Amino acid sequence: MDTSDKQQRKRAQPPQRPRLINTKWVATIMPVSFALSVVMSYMSNEALNNAGTLLSFVVLFFFIALGILFDMIGIAATAATEKTFHSMAAHRVRGAREAVWMTRNAEKVSSICNDVVGDICGIISGATGALIVAHITAGMGSGLRVVLVSLLVTGLVSALTIGGKAAGKGVAIAFSSKVLVACGRVLSVLPVSLDSRK
Repeated sequence: MDTSDKQQRKRAQPPQRPRLINTKWVATIMPVSFALSVVMSYMSNEALNNAGTLLSFVVLFFFIALGILFDMIGIAATAATEKTFHSMAAHRVRGAREAVWMTRNAEKVSSICNDVVGDICGIISGATGALIVAHITAGMGSGLRVVLVSLLVTGLVSALTIGGKAAGKGVAIAFSSKVLVACGRVLSVLPVSLDSRK
């Protein structure tokens, strides 16, 4: 078969559709999610073990803030453009190479930050809120005051999480390059190897 016949056959073949679901990534992220969930839950349980109401609130605010921060990183990765970081990377600006990697892998970064870390922080925040309710209502019995405390704490957790993420999204979109460079600087000092070509 000569070259012209091969070229004609190649043209006749219909273009392949890109895969909608990256099965390799799904198979990777599931065990990573499990491991992160176990580690973060263990950390929160250790921090809350024999903790008072004040320390429980500190842990609660920490996980809410962590969820908001990672939500911002995930949004910034999808909003930023790769061109912004090329000149920075050429001038060897710390964090620029990592920022290029994050924009090229925005789907994965968003999945880890928004879905994995964000959801885990939400679950732990809810559990911590329930523990705070138990601390506050200890000795109250079961009455209207217990219901009111439970509703107030649940409302506080929801309001802080949703309001914080709403504010963070605007900041992440407006300052996406700054958010990613700052995140890239942190990644540059960690023992991780990111290939900016991927």
